Amino acid sequence: MLVKTYGAALTGIDAVTITIEVNFSKGIKFFLVGLPDNAVKESEQRIQSAINISGLKWPGKKIVINMAPADIRKEGSAYDLPLAIGILAASSQINDDKLGDFIMMGELSLDGSLQTIKGVLPIAVRAKEEGFKGIIVPKENAREAAVVQGLDVYGADNILEVIALLNGESTIEPTIIDIEAEFYKQFNDIELDFLDVKGQETVKRALEIAAAGGHNLIMIGPPGAGKSMIAKRLPSILPPLTLDEALETTKIHSVAGKIQNNSSLLTHRPFRAPHHSISNVALVGGGGFPSPGEISLAHHGVLFLDELPEFQRTVLEVMRQPLEDRVVTISRAKYSIDYPASFMLISSMNPCPCGYYNHPDKDCVCSPGVVQRYLSKISGPLLDRIDLHIEVVPVPFKELATETVSEKSSVIRDRVIKARKIQAERYKDNPHVFCNAQMTSKLQRTYAKPENSAMDILKMAMEKFDLSARAYDRILKVARTIADLENSEQVLTNHMAEAVQYRNLDKAGWVG
Repeated sequence: MLVKTYGAALTGIDAVTITIEVNFSKGIKFFLVGLPDNAVKESEQRIQSAINISGLKWPGKKIVINMAPADIRKEGSAYDLPLAIGILAASSQINDDKLGDFIMMGELSLDGSLQTIKGVLPIAVRAKEEGFKGIIVPKENAREAAVVQGLDVYGADNILEVIALLNGESTIEPTIIDIEAEFYKQFNDIELDFLDVKGQETVKRALEIAAAGGHNLIMIGPPGAGKSMIAKRLPSILPPLTLDEALETTKIHSVAGKIQNNSSLLTHRPFRAPHHSISNVALVGGGGFPSPGEISLAHHGVLFLDELPEFQRTVLEVMRQPLEDRVVTISRAKYSIDYPASFMLISSMNPCPCGYYNHPDKDCVCSPGVVQRYLSKISGPLLDRIDLHIEVVPVPFKELATETVSEKSSVIRDRVIKARKIQAERYKDNPHVFCNAQMTSKLQRTYAKPENSAMDILKMAMEKFDLSARAYDRILKVARTIADLENSEQVLTNHMAEAVQYRNLDKAGWVG
């Protein structure tokens, strides 16, 4: 008797439906074909133990299982459940009438219980697109899958509950979540607030501009000046995720296995801060079993690289293309995968190895050659892709001890949201552009054209600091964002002058 069950394989952040065909014949061997990896091949022992301990019977026949399409590699232990159900249905131990209604995925323990898996959200999206009635997954993954509306999502604790469901004897109810309630329940839950930051008004202004336009930013200053503290508060002033952004971001984290058990939709913009010992693959993604890297996990959020010169140069250079294209393509001999990577790069660094070069009070003990070598660890092409360069100076005791209350993150965020709304209206006919930092050259000529006096300022800056064409574009984009924060239709002289001030690292005395 030939029986078909359905699972799914992950390709990038999407899923492909896998048809699992089970057939019996004379003999006692077990054959599993269709390009399975070792984890899938080992499923025979897990499935056999789960079936026997659950009080069912392992068929004493030759079992041939094909996982189609056979040219897609099947990876991981999540195929245990559809394989086991296919074997039980082919041996007439369960009803096979409902098998075509569901995609089912789950790892089996030896006692028949179901373990959590990754990639459930894109699998549920595929099930909805393919017209399946529902999806059966481990109970801990049910809320994640239930984000997809119009699909019956059943979370099971063990294989016996799945069998009861297919036989029409189950008391398991579909998991249902209120997307809007889930999405807005943590809207104002701000843990780190700019209210805690004393002084540093120039730096806070630069981060507000970065948030309003989606710009990349680098802070340079001595240790203890507050660079990391300020960067960690950036998510508190970013505009909230839209529902589409939340779904896309959740899919990436789901594929990477970063969704916590019994969680559903990501409601906050991600903030990723990898250690400087990170490898190329961990940063951009890939590996033997392809997985999103840190730049994709920071999609629609912030990637914070603290102590930037301490990162390996090769690691930093692989970010050049994703910073421009906002997508990273992982190409290998047997596959090519695209991962979204539209993130804000926020980085910080000391000005020298000892940390006190250009310090107002402390003397630097580094020789000039050492300082220059340290600063030159950040390449010119990478700096060109960072819109705002800001020098952070230590806060004097007088400001630290003052009782003056700083501006709350919620107040700053209101201004950022207003600026983003202006940009959303401006780029509504451009589906892949959401903020000023993503402007194409054509859009820049249309919307970031400054008045004549402002252009004169830019010309002087280009000639004095010998800026590149990319730096020219970045300054115009930042000036456009500053104009949006002031609700100005045109880029004026004061907007351009402020934008030019945020190119500190292009000036003499820093990197050459």
